Amino acid sequence: MTDPNTPRRILVVEDDDNIATALEYVVRKAGLTCDRVARGSEAMGRIHSFHPDLVLLDIMLPEMSGYDICDSVRDDPDLEAVKILMMTARGSANEARRAMEHGADGFITKPFDLTALRGEISRLLGAAA
Repeated sequence: MTDPNTPRRILVVEDDDNIATALEYVVRKAGLTCDRVARGSEAMGRIHSFHPDLVLLDIMLPEMSGYDICDSVRDDPDLEAVKILMMTARGSANEARRAMEHGADGFITKPFDLTALRGEISRLLGAAA
């Protein structure tokens, strides 16, 4: 069970520095703890060490796709409580369906509508409580 006095933890997995910086700003402004990685190959190690409540996961990453990372998280029983919001600039219905098939808890397209992004973060963190 999560301690209600502990800030929720979000890991940003995004290779575009401008987008990652904007996501960090939104997360920190909401009073949440944030960390980030830029390479797919770094994501699983950071997920295990940081223990995020939510991962904001880009689909197209260097070295390992967001789909592969999502599969790895879903295959690890120690990470079953981690929520995943997948993000991509390719916002087709097919991409959203594929993200959900890989075990994502949500899907959002880039560029983000900040209200929609905040709403998804709140929805997923509320579901994780």
